[in-house]
Amino acid sequence: MKILSLSGILGYGYSVEGLEKAFERDIDIIGVDGGSSDPGPYFLGSGESFTNRTATKRDVELVLPEAIKKQIPFIVGTAGGSGGEPHLSWAKEIVEEVAQENNLQFKMAVIHCEVDKEYLKGKLREGKVKVLGSKELHLTESSIDETVRFVGQIEVDPFIKALDEGAEVILAGRSCDTAIFAAPAIRAGYDPGLALHLAKIIECGAMCAKPMSASDVILGEIHKDYFTVEPTNPMRKCLVEGVAAHTLYEQANPYYIYEPDGMIDLRETEFIQLDDRTVKVSGSKFVEAKKPTIKIEGVKLAGYRTISIGGIREQLMINNLDSIIEQVRGQVSESLKGKINSDDYELNFRKYGLNAVEGGTNVSDILPSEVGLIIDVVGKTQDIANNVCANTRAKILHCDYAGRKTTAGNIAFPYSPSDISIGPVYNFSAYHLVEVDDLMETVSIEYVEVGGHND
Repeated sequence: MKILSLSGILGYGYSVEGLEKAFERDIDIIGVDGGSSDPGPYFLGSGESFTNRTATKRDVELVLPEAIKKQIPFIVGTAGGSGGEPHLSWAKEIVEEVAQENNLQFKMAVIHCEVDKEYLKGKLREGKVKVLGSKELHLTESSIDETVRFVGQIEVDPFIKALDEGAEVILAGRSCDTAIFAAPAIRAGYDPGLALHLAKIIECGAMCAKPMSASDVILGEIHKDYFTVEPTNPMRKCLVEGVAAHTLYEQANPYYIYEPDGMIDLRETEFIQLDDRTVKVSGSKFVEAKKPTIKIEGVKLAGYRTISIGGIREQLMINNLDSIIEQVRGQVSESLKGKINSDDYELNFRKYGLNAVEGGTNVSDILPSEVGLIIDVVGKTQDIANNVCANTRAKILHCDYAGRKTTAGNIAFPYSPSDISIGPVYNFSAYHLVEVDDLMETVSIEYVEVGGHND
C-alpha cells in the first residue's frame, strides 16, 4: 500500500512536481495533517484557523480533483487547525467550494471530536481523568464550565469506520497525526506497529528528507514486514539518519511511541538505506494498551492583550534594565491606584537579546549592544489592557536612571501607533488523558454527499 503525505500541515504548500510524480506511482491514500496545538491556545478558543484560507484552498484544489478522478481517498486530520466545530466548518466550506468549482461529486465524512462538558464531569467524578504535563492544569467541574471548548484527540478507529462506509474524503476534528496515515494500512491488514511507525515518520511531510521541508510531499509504502520512505520530489532524498531522527521527533523516549490504543516498541527497529533516496524500516512492534485513553485539550478566556514593541541601544540603560523595569512597574502601579485594580491586569516585559526566549537570568556575561523590548499587558478588558500598556510605555520612554545623559526618549518605536491591541487571550485549561471504555465514545461521524455543477 502506497500512502502519500501532502505536507506537514494543509496550507503550508507542497511542490506540484512532487505531487504529479506521486500520482504516477499509483498511490492508494492521500493524507495530510490539517493543524496542531503548537501555535498555542488562541486558535482553539477563537475558532479561527492559524493557516491562511487562500493557501489552504490552493493545497486542496491542486490535489482533490485528481484524487476523486483516480478514486484515491483524501484524508485530513485536525481540520481547520484545531479540530473543533468552527474549524471543521471552515475546512468543509473550502472543500465544498473546490468541489463546486471543479464539478466534483463524492461522499465526505466529517468526524466531530468536540467533547461534551457533562461527559467530562462524569469522567472526573469516576477518577478517570489524569493531567498530562503541567500539574498546574488542575481540572475541576468549575474549570470545565469556564472552558470555551474541549476537543478529544482521535486515533485510527473513526477513520477506519469512515472508510468502511465508503467515504472518499474525510475531514476529521482533533486527531493524532499518526492516525491519518496509519488507519488505511491497519484497515487493510498491515501490522499496526509498522503502520503507526510509518505514519509517525511521514506525518510532517518531507521533514524526514534532505533537504528537509514541511512544505512538500513524501511517499510511504508498507509491506508485510517492512515499509519504505522516499520523496517524490526529485530534488530531495531520504537518508537513514533523517528517517531515524524523525522517529524521535516530539518523543520523550527513544524506544517507545505512545498512542491512545497502545505503544510502538522500537527496540528492534532497523533502518536500512535501500537506494540513494529510499530508506527501508522493519522490526517495529505494536503493544496494545491495557486501558485506552484519549487526550483532551481545552482552553479558557484569560483576558485581552495589548503590546508595545520598542528597541534600546543605550548601553547604560541595557546594563541596568532589570532595575529600570522594576522602577517603572512601581510608577505604573502608583499612577493607576484607585483607577484600575491591580488584580485586573498582568504586566510583563520581554527583553529580546537578554532572556526573552527562556526567561530567567541572562546566561551570557557579555551584554548585547541593543535589546528589543516588548511591553506585554493582559487585562480583564481590552480597555484596561490598552490603558496599562499606554501608561507603561510612557513611563519607560521617559524614565530617569542613574547616569542617564539623554533628555529625549529611552526607546525607539518602529511602528506608529506604537501600541497594538491583540484582542482575546486564551490559556490552556485542559491537557489531560481520559480513560475510556470505547475509543469511539467521544466521536460522531456525519456523512455528506458533495456534488453539483458550477452554473
